[in-house]
Amino acid sequence: MQRAGGSPGPTPPQSSAVGEKGLKGGALSLVSSVAIGLASTAPAYSLAATLGFIVLAVGLQSPVIVILGFIPMLFIAHAYKSMNSVDADCGTTFSWSARAFGPRTGWMGGWGIIIADIIVMANLAQIAGQYGFQLVGADGLAESRWWTAFAGVIWIAVMTAICYIGIEISAALQKWLLSIELVLLAILSITALVKAYGDNAPAESLHVAASWFNPFEIGSASALTQGVLLAVFIYWGWDTAVAVNEETADRERTPGRAAVISTVLLLLIYLLVTTSAQAFAGIGETGIGLANPDNAGDVLGSFGDEVFGTEGFGEFLVKMLFLMVLTSAAASTQTTILPTARTTFSMATHKALPSVFARVHPRFLTPTWSTVAMGLASIAFYVGLTAISGNVLEDSIASVGLAIAFYYGLTGFACVWYFRKILTRSVRDLFMKGVFPLLGALMLLGLFCYAAFHVYSDPEYGTTIIDLPWLGETGGVSVIGIGALVLGGVLMLIQRVVQGSWFRNPDVPVGAASKSSPR
Repeated sequence: MQRAGGSPGPTPPQSSAVGEKGLKGGALSLVSSVAIGLASTAPAYSLAATLGFIVLAVGLQSPVIVILGFIPMLFIAHAYKSMNSVDADCGTTFSWSARAFGPRTGWMGGWGIIIADIIVMANLAQIAGQYGFQLVGADGLAESRWWTAFAGVIWIAVMTAICYIGIEISAALQKWLLSIELVLLAILSITALVKAYGDNAPAESLHVAASWFNPFEIGSASALTQGVLLAVFIYWGWDTAVAVNEETADRERTPGRAAVISTVLLLLIYLLVTTSAQAFAGIGETGIGLANPDNAGDVLGSFGDEVFGTEGFGEFLVKMLFLMVLTSAAASTQTTILPTARTTFSMATHKALPSVFARVHPRFLTPTWSTVAMGLASIAFYVGLTAISGNVLEDSIASVGLAIAFYYGLTGFACVWYFRKILTRSVRDLFMKGVFPLLGALMLLGLFCYAAFHVYSDPEYGTTIIDLPWLGETGGVSVIGIGALVLGGVLMLIQRVVQGSWFRNPDVPVGAASKSSPR
């Protein structure tokens, strides 16, 4: 695709390593892309912050919820793989939705990515601040909202600087952080399982049962929806492997393969940790039980002492457990900045955002203003909500699931519509480009609607209640989630008035492939 409106930023030195938008092409291998995809989900952080809430929603069926959450993710990963093969644009959902349905839909897809990433950065920064203080024994500072916020802001600034310096440095750091994380998760899981079946197992321990993997044991549709949306959250992030496609070797194939591989590996990791944690700690509402509300925000840390002990090497492993969640949050902070910066960068090159966001650093070959703006927006959002209320911050994070379901689902629908004329060409095309993306999109659409208008809208859900005209008292999670998407529509109209039309490429009509016919 041609860059719309010429080159708004400094012209990078021309070489074979410079891609069509000025980013550094061929910088990432398949292994690096998979590492980025895995690290973006922050397995340790995601499990620590979410597993307790999954147990509160579905009880012993947590392992099967992990499987059910994987299914739409795998289907949408195939949609990403198919779309990337014909349009390796770092704007991903923005670019593909615009080609399939038009620029307005594309803009909203890009906004879904932006708002989800900015909101989740607040939680990542908070976790990083808390665990950083706990790691050095400063528990008092870890309990202080403002000291935690201060540390979180520093954290965002450091990760933004790393992303600014270069994609290769970011990828190298991801490999080290991910290695620490996966090794410690494996040690924690195996140790927990061994102790759960040992003679000195905690009173709360259980033996793994087949009923844990039976979805029909879940009590209600509401519980199922809550559980699956939480599972979608812990899988969310693998699409970063595709968002850096223009900086990847073999950009039409490698990013899509990395997305699918990352999703499958995440299933294996989450099943192991969820099953072992439930076997060791049980689902009781007291003590180390996973359903203990006091532990819900950090289930791994809550029973780390019980798994490893508090003396000798066990004490060292407990410290490493804190380091694991800290590095997981660090990795996810970094890889949350990467896709958002590239989404806004792509939108700017197509004139859907001001041209300043399309600038590329002449030496580092990374988006400049797009990266810096992501860091500043995240800091402003985090500090702003911290100042307003901890409850609003908590509910805003819970609303992220709606934005995720929105833009993932939109990608699935875009894939089906984009390839609609060739779906009968072969059985592979029918399923990979049609059936799987459509099923994934429909699942996410159903989850979005049921959660937004039934579960999250209930005033009893979450920690905030908003009194809306004509609707009355409504759950804050639903209002924040839908309101954020509506805000995107307003900003789109403003940008339309200021900038005029966008995503105009006469060589590539909507519905046609970027290079030739869809393949």
